[in-house]
Amino acid sequence: MRKLQVFLLVAVAILFTAPASAQVKLGIKGGIDATSLKLNESVFDESNRVGFYVGPTLKFTLPLVGLGVDASALYDQRSANVENSSDGSKTSLDQKQIAIPINLRYSVGLGSLANFFVFAGPQFGFNVGGDKKISDYDWKWKDSNFSVNLGVGITLVNHLQLNANYNIACGKTGDATWNSASETVSKSVTNKNFHARYNAWQIGLAYYF
Repeated sequence: MRKLQVFLLVAVAILFTAPASAQVKLGIKGGIDATSLKLNESVFDESNRVGFYVGPTLKFTLPLVGLGVDASALYDQRSANVENSSDGSKTSLDQKQIAIPINLRYSVGLGSLANFFVFAGPQFGFNVGGDKKISDYDWKWKDSNFSVNLGVGITLVNHLQLNANYNIACGKTGDATWNSASETVSKSVTNKNFHARYNAWQIGLAYYF
């Protein structure tokens, strides 16, 4: 939490101490999620699927020093297949959320032609659907979640941006609660509540106007 507070203070300081030459650009971005769903019990076997994200983005840059901040409001859908190892039944779990990443970035490069950058920052997610009721269990995503982004990218001719990052979940993002009357749950399982954590590799494309 202390590191997050320091990060936010640095981002705010950049915004309020920026000279008039600072650049602010609005754009649109989208990309794919290669998700990794991790469960705390072996009752489920999981396999991951590709999801996607899309939404508006804002970039604030100090050209002379290479520092900047970007923030986005993204519709983010992630998906995984899970199999109940007790009876072989399968289902798809889809997390649908509004994700708000706020990244501090540092760029080096060739002026307006191209620049490379690294970035890191927190991401706040707000669930907008995806809960499921299955015969043996109920699956519920948390109403909100917190994660951290670490990534690299390249900007071409001041408009087109390519980036890749790893999104790391901080805490659980969903729970499965088994029905007490379920006959398919193994007798060796004493805990009826399981939780999952969704991490993701992301590859994105953005265009700034």
